[in-house]
Amino acid sequence: MFRGNHPTRVDEKGRLKVPSEFKRVIDEKYGTQFYITSLDGKVAQVYPFEEWERIEQKLAGLSTFNPTKKKFLSKVNYWGQVVEMDGQGRLLMPQLLRDAAQIKGEVAVSGYQTYLEIRNLQAYRQQMEDEKFTAEDEKTLDELGI
Repeated sequence: MFRGNHPTRVDEKGRLKVPSEFKRVIDEKYGTQFYITSLDGKVAQVYPFEEWERIEQKLAGLSTFNPTKKKFLSKVNYWGQVVEMDGQGRLLMPQLLRDAAQIKGEVAVSGYQTYLEIRNLQAYRQQMEDEKFTAEDEKTLDELGI
């Protein structure tokens, strides 16, 4: 399971060095193939390929005419690419997504249980300052038993 935030760098060629904390999970549980995508062009989502296939299997059960399915697939296909991790534990971030999300230099790599999110570190810090955790958020978690 992926958890925590482990800042790292994206080099001048667009390669993300996967932080060792996440690389350990990948080596134990997954292969070297990933699907990198986004829903908004601001945050990259990095799925081990088998986790992405679970999502695709669920989508396959929905009607081809389901408007939410079509919208989701349009977004993730526009931003998405299958990527292979190299021998040094690096992933080449898709150019289109790299440019849109300003994924270069210092980036935040955060674990979201079954996938990773990659963001521009400065933008992520700003979001954390702007997005307050509210009493309504606490109530929702309480209702979920968390």
